[in-house]
Amino acid sequence: MHSLRRRALFVVGLALAWVLAQAAPPAGAEQARESERLRFLRDGAEVASVPLRELLACCAPREVAVDDPYYGAPKRFRALPLAAVLARGFGVDGMRAFASAELLLRARDGYTRTASGAQLLTDGAFLAFADAEHPSGAFFPIDRRQVDPAPLYLVWQGAGRNDTNLWPWPYQLAEIEIVDFASKFPHVPPPGAGAGSPAQAGFAIFRRECIACHAINGEGGRVGPELNVPRSIVEYREPAQLKAFIRDPRSFRYTSMPTHAHLTDAELEALVAYFKHMSGFKHDPGPDAGH
Repeated sequence: MHSLRRRALFVVGLALAWVLAQAAPPAGAEQARESERLRFLRDGAEVASVPLRELLACCAPREVAVDDPYYGAPKRFRALPLAAVLARGFGVDGMRAFASAELLLRARDGYTRTASGAQLLTDGAFLAFADAEHPSGAFFPIDRRQVDPAPLYLVWQGAGRNDTNLWPWPYQLAEIEIVDFASKFPHVPPPGAGAGSPAQAGFAIFRRECIACHAINGEGGRVGPELNVPRSIVEYREPAQLKAFIRDPRSFRYTSMPTHAHLTDAELEALVAYFKHMSGFKHDPGPDAGH
């Protein structure tokens, strides 16, 4: 009888250990990530490549509470003030004109979000490096794809800043680059489109809402499909269907593409006008461009 009880307890113990192993990464996950690096670039040239351990030593880590749009709940993270990280990466001289600069926030999977320097210097911006609610300091899987947000996840404190259409929340952040948009993406602005034209209005929307995931003429994000070459999206999708898909993609298929319910009918019309305009200005760098 005692032997059977010991065997049962042993089996239960093994089962419990297995469950715990699946639920949490190994202890010390936070320390294991300290060799990760964040790259800082200006117009394609590397300015610095800083190990996470160095950022932890110089940028005053703290615990922050945010209203997280990807986890869909209040969250607590161990994080670094973004302004301090940018100052370490770009230096004092590099930060002097930062407020008027444009930046690319580039993730490991190709997601590339544009943001202004002024927005990134706003109080309440932090780079999370660990989940304060996880016993090992690792991140819980995030978003529909259930991926690891490491090494860094840009999070925001403040009312209304959980709107990912207005505030960048890239995870798996690997690079921050100061760019001149026209030089970085020369084949994305609509050639010949006058100020105030529908194509220019649509370009502004594409630049704000879409280029993080999608490319035009091989220039832009790599998460979603290219939209202009070899065939433009408007060459095989009817405008009404395209606008409905942009507004609510998950009503068509299960996807990580976010909804754009905030876009007005006029804004969607302008976006389609931009795609139509660009279909006449194709620059095809080939299927492997940017990869």
